[in-house]
Amino acid sequence: MNRDIQQQLPKPGIKHELLQKFGLIGESDGMQQIMAKIEQVAPTNISVLIIGESGTGKEIIARAIHEKSLRKENPLVIVNCGAIPEGILESELFGHEKGSFTGAVGMRKGYFETANGGTIFLDEIGEMPLNTQVKLLRVLEGGEFMRVGGNDTRKVDVRVIAATNRNLEKAVQNGEFRHDLYYRLNAVSIHIPPLRERRSDIRPLVKKFADDFCRQNHIEFKGFTEDAFLLLENYLWQGNIRELKNVIESVIVLEKGNQVDSHQLKHYLKPSAILDRQLPVPTSKSAEQAERELMITVLLDLKNEISQLRELILKHVYPPKRLSGLVSNSHPISYHQAEEVFTDEDDAEINSITQMEQELIQRALEKSGGNKRKAAKLLEISERTLYRKIKEYDLPY
Repeated sequence: MNRDIQQQLPKPGIKHELLQKFGLIGESDGMQQIMAKIEQVAPTNISVLIIGESGTGKEIIARAIHEKSLRKENPLVIVNCGAIPEGILESELFGHEKGSFTGAVGMRKGYFETANGGTIFLDEIGEMPLNTQVKLLRVLEGGEFMRVGGNDTRKVDVRVIAATNRNLEKAVQNGEFRHDLYYRLNAVSIHIPPLRERRSDIRPLVKKFADDFCRQNHIEFKGFTEDAFLLLENYLWQGNIRELKNVIESVIVLEKGNQVDSHQLKHYLKPSAILDRQLPVPTSKSAEQAERELMITVLLDLKNEISQLRELILKHVYPPKRLSGLVSNSHPISYHQAEEVFTDEDDAEINSITQMEQELIQRALEKSGGNKRKAAKLLEISERTLYRKIKEYDLPY
């Protein structure tokens, strides 16, 4: 049965130690609570089930628990249950006797015997076959097992930490996982939230990965611009921390010596995973609360965009021939003056605010050589608004 453990924020010294020794980084409440729980469960022998998506750092949590336990002087054995073929998993875990099957030319100890006195970390426990689950339950309940092909019961003293990215409760309901083993493993559970649900952790993680990689590989890197950080924070990170680390290392190698902005960074990200703030995303909030916050966000964005475009049209409208004056010390002209300017023969076809807006955006893009960040700066609008207007007017940029 899952036991409730009081969740409290770790002391500053605890946080520093977990960062320095294990690389555990997290400013979010979720990660702070995980650090506190590690401190509480580590000194005991209780089984722990770590639940989280692939790439969230389940193995790091397991290592931290072992290293802060009374078993830290003894082995930590890591087993990926999903990577070992079903036919040999039992032999790998519990060992085998000579001649027990074809190819068993000698006796072999299994992972449990190797981990005696220490900890065994069973990653992807949800992939373990049902017949092997029975023998694992016996180890958990009595510390006993038999090697494959053997007749002698052997004793072992091992703490079990398991991890999964599956919904084991659903697997139990579907008959794919034993309910008695699930409750035995789930004495204490640690849920690791995906990176998209703890965006406040992204900046410290990026800085940590970048600093470590540059130091190890003697690479000079000037970091990320603010808009690049915002892009990183508005990315879905389907591969979680593992994907983030790979992206940062790739950027550092290929953009060596440069400061990276959002335009450069997009080449390293999947377009389909870049978060549009106007689309719903996975959240733990109620439907009513999420809908209300989404409506407020959309209205605020619309208000800001209208304000920016109003400034653009009414205060910074110049005839196309003098667009270069947009960055000069000239004073902006009024909307009525702009109407008079656009009655020249060369601009006879420009007869609406929409056409003036399109013309200004087109000329700003030409002036900036197609650089959207510079064009947005010239026009004094956000880059996001510029991208939307380019799409709206179907401009070739």
